[in-house]
Amino acid sequence: MKEIYIVLTHTGTLLSRIIKDFTKDEFSHVSIALDRELKQMYSFGRLHPYNPFWGGFVHEYIDKGTFKRFKKTKAKVYYLRVTEEQYQKIKENIEKISSEKEKYKFNLFGLFAAGFHKKIGKEYSFYCAEFVKYIIEKANIHLNLPEVVKPEDFKQIEELHEVYAGLLRKYKSPKINIADVLRNNLLLYQSKKEGII
Repeated sequence: MKEIYIVLTHTGTLLSRIIKDFTKDEFSHVSIALDRELKQMYSFGRLHPYNPFWGGFVHEYIDKGTFKRFKKTKAKVYYLRVTEEQYQKIKENIEKISSEKEKYKFNLFGLFAAGFHKKIGKEYSFYCAEFVKYIIEKANIHLNLPEVVKPEDFKQIEELHEVYAGLLRKYKSPKINIADVLRNNLLLYQSKKEGII
């Protein structure tokens, strides 16, 4: 088994405050990460820390770019266990979008329409929650997320496990629980032995 990480954030920027005031949600942004250190963290958001209207596919960092500028960014970090095959599909689809990122746009209208539970979008266009949902579903992971998805909806996924809540800049990757690793390896071995995977 592998783990992916779902990162919910609220930077306190003007746009994020507008979204938060409108939705009444705790968080206004969501990202997906492929590692517990959050060094491979991706989303759709602002391409430049000082320009909220220039958006697209972004490789995000805790200590660079937008999150470095907004030091009081609040976060919740969750992990989700996936199979090796699902993990590889997630990675491949992120890499595909990254290699073609010039043709992808930030779905600003879709973001505001989501507040009214309306879907507005076009091909090659995402806001953050749409992107994370798309990447997860393309890997054949079905989490019953609503069609019109908001960052806050990811908190309702039963399979998620919270590992951190606080300021994003103070996040430290969780220590590996050896008992969990051994249990996961045993489950994987039993599944292979029984022909489940």
